[in-house]
Amino acid sequence: MQDENGVVTPLYGEPFDSGLALAEEHQLAADIGAAVAVYEELLTLAESLEDSPDVRFLRAHLLANIASVQLVATDLAAAEDANRHSHALLDGIASAPMGPRGRQLWLEMVLRTLIARADLLRRTGRLDEALACLDEAAVRLPEFDDPDGLRASELGLNRVHLLMDRSEWGAAEEQASGLLSTTPETAVETIPRLLVALGLICSSTGRFDAAEDYFARAEDRFRATGDTGQQRLLLAHRAYTAMHRGELDLAERLFAEASAFFEQQRRFGDLAVCEQARAFLAGRRGDAAGAEDLVAASLARFERLGASIAAADTMLLGAQHAYDRGDIDEMKRLAQAARDVYQEREVYERCAQVDLMLARTLEDNLNRTDHGDRERESIDNALSLALPSALALEAARFDFATAHARSQWLELADDAMQLVFRLAIRRQDQGLLFELAEHRCAGASLALDRTPPSRPVEDPDPASVFPSAAMKSHGHYENTDGALTLGGVAAEAAASVGLRVAPPPKVRMSAQSGPGRVALQEYIAAAEFRYHRPIVHDEEVPFWITDDLTSRPVVQIRLADAGDLFMTWTWAGGARGFGTGQGPAAEVDQAVRALADALPGAGDGAEGMQRAFDSGALAEHGSERRLARLLAEALWPEGLTAQIRQVSERAGRPLVRIQPSPRVAQVPWELLAVDDDDVRLIDLADVVTTAPASLRPRNPAPATAQDTDTGPVVLVLDPRVPGFRADSPLGSVLGPPGSDPELLSLVRRRLDAGAVVPSVATPVEAFRRTDLDRDWLSGVLRKGARRLMYVGHVSGAPVEGGQSEDGTLHLSCDAGTVGLAEPLRTHRPLSAKDLLLGSLPLRADGEPGARIWPAPARVALIGCESGGDLRFAESFGLATAMLHNGAELVTATRWALPTSFAFHRLAQLPESVRPLTEAIIAVDTAHEDVDPVRSLGGWQREQLDRWRADGRIEHSPLLWAAMTCIVV
Repeated sequence: MQDENGVVTPLYGEPFDSGLALAEEHQLAADIGAAVAVYEELLTLAESLEDSPDVRFLRAHLLANIASVQLVATDLAAAEDANRHSHALLDGIASAPMGPRGRQLWLEMVLRTLIARADLLRRTGRLDEALACLDEAAVRLPEFDDPDGLRASELGLNRVHLLMDRSEWGAAEEQASGLLSTTPETAVETIPRLLVALGLICSSTGRFDAAEDYFARAEDRFRATGDTGQQRLLLAHRAYTAMHRGELDLAERLFAEASAFFEQQRRFGDLAVCEQARAFLAGRRGDAAGAEDLVAASLARFERLGASIAAADTMLLGAQHAYDRGDIDEMKRLAQAARDVYQEREVYERCAQVDLMLARTLEDNLNRTDHGDRERESIDNALSLALPSALALEAARFDFATAHARSQWLELADDAMQLVFRLAIRRQDQGLLFELAEHRCAGASLALDRTPPSRPVEDPDPASVFPSAAMKSHGHYENTDGALTLGGVAAEAAASVGLRVAPPPKVRMSAQSGPGRVALQEYIAAAEFRYHRPIVHDEEVPFWITDDLTSRPVVQIRLADAGDLFMTWTWAGGARGFGTGQGPAAEVDQAVRALADALPGAGDGAEGMQRAFDSGALAEHGSERRLARLLAEALWPEGLTAQIRQVSERAGRPLVRIQPSPRVAQVPWELLAVDDDDVRLIDLADVVTTAPASLRPRNPAPATAQDTDTGPVVLVLDPRVPGFRADSPLGSVLGPPGSDPELLSLVRRRLDAGAVVPSVATPVEAFRRTDLDRDWLSGVLRKGARRLMYVGHVSGAPVEGGQSEDGTLHLSCDAGTVGLAEPLRTHRPLSAKDLLLGSLPLRADGEPGARIWPAPARVALIGCESGGDLRFAESFGLATAMLHNGAELVTATRWALPTSFAFHRLAQLPESVRPLTEAIIAVDTAHEDVDPVRSLGGWQREQLDRWRADGRIEHSPLLWAAMTCIVV
């Protein structure tokens, strides 16, 4: 033992101290046999000494070390025996006299044996018992002098492993990340193991680059300590990542290399995991015989070790192989045996995996065999398995603390929901398709605290994708002291964490008074009962727009991605009926790609804008018309067009409310050429975009004419961004103040009509101000406003990152401003996360964003892709943040906007022609109108007519079709 100066302090005397050091060297060199031999030789010598409390403690120490080494070797029976004897010896001397140092040594050894026993129980599938051991260790921990928190970190790491073994990836990641940030650098064993755990969590949830980064950091630390065994173990972890990434050849090579090492070291548990994974790979290669042999070998090893959950995983893999070779009875036997283990061990997500596999085999059998009169019964059986398990898989994402992790998890879970939609189509069940789309479109509920998500029962179960994490680093979710809480968290930590969300509200399918049907209610009940996790929130929202909420015909359309694109619609306001549609994935993807090629990409900068003007389909009338027809043919059912025409003839122009799926969120629905005569949807109807129902007020008031006579209009017009020149990327979007007479006239009209903030004496003072920061905005909004118009820079979040809340407005905030977005040089932007969470992550007495920045009824956000929220699986960007904070309508943009200067430079228009100014005036006029959607739609129809008439670039949909009104 060394003190802080590196001086070795004798612990037991010779030959024990040198023997312990030698055994540790063998362990680091991965020579397990030599390490065990040294410990056993020392134990024999200790047993020959005269019995005393000190000798018993020495024997307990040696037995604890033997247990640890046997755990590494996955000789679980020997490890359990050594651990039990060590713990018994320590219990026997608990009341023996010992000084303060002796008591601390005894406590440390007790903690070691408890943590080791928890590890052992975890590996043999006794997860509840493992948790009880860790709880007992947590009770002992305060008595132990642990100034560096090393033992506490080790305890936390084992809790992370327990969470991973139940595939509770979200809770495991949050605890591991928090633990990593607080574990001292002196914990040279714990830190790299935490990094490995985080790597496995990321790999198991589809974040492969992040996983490799964690593994690389862990490898550096293992190399620094000379831990050869852990370095070789990383081979299997990397192989697991490669396998799930689809790099099967690399996975095969790494697993083979790891297997050779484990077999040489007689680490048969780790070898069994490699065999399990190689069986999966052999099956993918079509090597049925090789897969069967590997499954048998893996299963036999796990059963000898008593690793019940790992054995069940191999049974599940064997069941799939049995089905592939046509042995249905064997498939059922193995699948049921695996499910029995999962049920007994309360690993409910694995139960969902079994049910999903059985549903897939039923679908496959339906494809291969004519079921005749029993086909409907077979489809129902498949749905009864597939739909609850798919709901549970999707709901597992609510355990994650970041939207990025949730979006990656949804990609893994999406296959299950695609199966459900296929079965519903096969059953020709329009009602079920309708409810599926309504449930999927309901949206997640924002959680303004960091407490764990509520559960209907005490056991959680997020789902995983088979095979499980490499090395079976196989807990009940506990709200332990290690769980972070929102109040009092350091600002840096809070800024790095995304939004936490809760399950969506229940979607009530009936407009009748009293309790009505909830979408998918019987399947939701089955999922919550079988898999012990909440699928929906307790709150309910209606899916419909009722007659008493509208004075005109309205059709609500929702779209859901599930491989193909699924559409539902329902009529209100004097019209009746509903319907469903389906767009084949290939056609939808082709149309969406064509649209994307035509748009100025927000991330492409000047090159993307240049391309849109030079060769983009929206810059020339003929190509734009062809694109509009392509989009309509892929996305829009002819039957719905016919219904809109009928309603229009009988009851006047209807309102089309569209909630797009993420895949089609940038589609300008107004432009769709719904027939061969170039009739566009906007010719037939007014169009508005709707946000998820989770943002809907619980008790919406009947629609009335908005009071536009009180409160000021807040104008944030091209604010100066600190540190960025006028000609820089975050420079002016409207040109020099006073250079645009039409914009000056707009401000003058607002001044003449009533109060305007900021208070200005002349219109020119409203532009390029330096005092329009977030604190100023909070102050004016708290006092009350009837409108907010922002014209300036918006930075959208990358869709692949999944975090819509990272979208930002650029006000006049300097880098020293407190906020949740990272500074950009001398400036900190205002993010959607700020607008939603406010100061809650920053202070114990923090306020939510809705209180700091309460939104007026009408908000205009005129900036690049300011309405890009709906491109994300979770819509918590700038536009929906304003809706959450109280806005009733937000006008925003679907893609990056060309400025008037871009038209001058790229299309050689004279400076007197200012298309962006015309758009700003149109939005301002619409927001002053009693019906802003109709007003803005009227202006867009005028632009379309001009575009058809002369095809001039200033009338191109490149600008005006980007504008949309978003409501709940």
